[in-house]
Amino acid sequence: MEQKNIILLSVFVLVAALLVACTQVAETPTIKTPVTTPVTTGETGSETTDGLKKFETKADLLSYLKEAGTSSSLSGSSMRSGGIVAEMVAMDGMAKVSAAPTAGGSDSGTATTYSQTNVQVKGVDEADIVKNDGNYIYTITGDILVIVDAFPAKDAEIVSETPIKGSPQNIFVNGDRLVVFATDSDEFPIIAEYDFAPRPQWSQVTHAYLYDIADRTDPELVQDYTIRGNFFQARMIGDYVYFVVNEGVNYYYHDIDLPFIKGTGDIMVRPEVYYFDNPEDNYQFNTVASFNIKEDDDINAKTFMLGYSNTLYVSTDNIYIAYQKNLPWRYYDGHQKERFFEVVIPLLPPETQSKINAVKAGSSEDYEQWDEIATILEEMYNGMDEREKISLIEDIEEAVDEYEAKIEAERRKTIIHKIGIDEGKIDYVARGEVKGYLLNQFSMDEHSGNLRVATTTEIWSGKSEMYNNVFVLDASMKQVGSLEDIAPDERIYSTRFIGDRLYMVTFKRIDPLFVIDLSDATKPKILGELKIPGYSDYLHPYDEDHIIGIGKETEANEWGGVSTAGVKLALFDVSDVTSPKLLDKYEIGESGTDSEALYDHKAFLFDKEKDLLVIPVREVKGERYYSDRYGYYQQKIWQGAYVFSLTPEDGFSVKGKVTHQDGNERSDYWYYTSPSAVRRALFMDDVLYTVSSKTILMNDLDDLSVEVGEVELPFKDDEWYPRYWY
Repeated sequence: MEQKNIILLSVFVLVAALLVACTQVAETPTIKTPVTTPVTTGETGSETTDGLKKFETKADLLSYLKEAGTSSSLSGSSMRSGGIVAEMVAMDGMAKVSAAPTAGGSDSGTATTYSQTNVQVKGVDEADIVKNDGNYIYTITGDILVIVDAFPAKDAEIVSETPIKGSPQNIFVNGDRLVVFATDSDEFPIIAEYDFAPRPQWSQVTHAYLYDIADRTDPELVQDYTIRGNFFQARMIGDYVYFVVNEGVNYYYHDIDLPFIKGTGDIMVRPEVYYFDNPEDNYQFNTVASFNIKEDDDINAKTFMLGYSNTLYVSTDNIYIAYQKNLPWRYYDGHQKERFFEVVIPLLPPETQSKINAVKAGSSEDYEQWDEIATILEEMYNGMDEREKISLIEDIEEAVDEYEAKIEAERRKTIIHKIGIDEGKIDYVARGEVKGYLLNQFSMDEHSGNLRVATTTEIWSGKSEMYNNVFVLDASMKQVGSLEDIAPDERIYSTRFIGDRLYMVTFKRIDPLFVIDLSDATKPKILGELKIPGYSDYLHPYDEDHIIGIGKETEANEWGGVSTAGVKLALFDVSDVTSPKLLDKYEIGESGTDSEALYDHKAFLFDKEKDLLVIPVREVKGERYYSDRYGYYQQKIWQGAYVFSLTPEDGFSVKGKVTHQDGNERSDYWYYTSPSAVRRALFMDDVLYTVSSKTILMNDLDDLSVEVGEVELPFKDDEWYPRYWY
């Protein structure tokens, strides 16, 4: 019996010790309180007090990083890599242009109407792999910029092929100017502090190659803006191009890599570096640069040392950079000690509380305090019977779980920085926080001076909690409205803000489409919801009363769960906001079928006036069969573009399919994406152009079986590697 009591005592003491995580010497890190000195922003001279500061010297920056206790990378080699590979996040939307003849146009003129890149915000163009101006198509294939005289389609031909140094990402076209964004690595000679000779330093760099294309047959490079770091995203508003480059904050003993911008020759700009006195576990430099596409050497830039940003939204007036809050590890050690005194102590017997508080009030070191506290806990447990011990531990565990859930909700926040832009000027405005995390750039929207944000909160602390929220922040990024705890145990799959409404899809087993009213920014409210199988990854407006969704169909499986089926297109009627309806749906393929439009809406082409909807598809179809050649089961894979007509009256109707593959169906090794996979579609007048890495194919929109023309692109098979769709 004595041995049993000893074992129980050991267990209880261990549990109590775990509650404080054996924190003997760790304290909450000393972080300076943000100084709320006024920050003048823009030409209006308005002031904010968000604690924005500027590093005056490199030494100040190094001192801050050491004091903050971050885990930003330290290098022990004289040859360092200064870049962090950032996943490109793309936003989409679609605009149609009624064209006027442009300079450099062919003798046959320009298309009367033509599609452009699908963008989220009207007037804010987004860099993409394909652009067109109603006459020429501009595209990247491999490391080559290709310009195709594409109108009229029957005479289409390549007029120029321009090799691009590095790895081309996206392009902009504006009249007779074109920009190619590319990533590369470069060597910079650096003389470290008190060293005696330059040492080679390798860093990731982003190039913004500016071309004059007045002569489409011979693009002329007029400027090469080079910034250390990785290309994140880019937008063009009027003649001004804005782009963001991310670089990890890497320091080496008493030195640190600071951002700079080189032109075709020398360094043009060393951006000022701004920061906040807010603890982060890791930092990165976010350099926001702008230039006039019509000028040759007009660039402006500012660098903001923030957390690892992963979402960017741009309106006509502001750039919003967002990322998940991530506190330094030492913060959590301090939190565990705080939790012990705030949550555990009040549940202990009064006599035990008094003894422990007396120890806490003493001046001894942490480890000495804990030795005394552990002794007091042992005495307390020794004086209890088994039932009392178990009851106390259960009460403590329940209280700790509740406390952690509340704290986790506060920790799991998204930080959003608002940066004003105006004709190339870049001015920091304000910083805000919201609970939860963002899905993508469509989780944010600016309307009437406010920023509307949709998030998912997911908490793991003893028990799992998940729910969704909508927040409204005013022009100074202060929260003025909220709607929380939407669709418990589900997460957001897609959102679309349109005027005073938010359309939001969540999913776990079924797909609820929520219609949320935002007309009163202080009181968002749910107007109605529709529950159907499947989910939508992307929502696109058809008109004021109808929404198009593209996602996946789902079905119950034999194990009581949910299995994903093929790609699903859905048309919702939201004219009655209290009772949205599914008007029609169309499903493509079987499980494994996918579309690039599910996660990159620049691949989504829609035009209501032309009654046209086009998406790229990788379709899995037919029964599985065993391949003697490969030694495993396969299914037939078809890759191409599905072309639909769509009206509220008739729903989805397949007008035809276009493929760039040799043969209509294949079951070979192109299970993911082949060089012949259609990635973009566009139209000029009554011709549909589909673009893959290898080919531009032109088909009559009235009869897609009629091939009007074809252009083979200079694709290099030996440089291709599989590109995995989500």
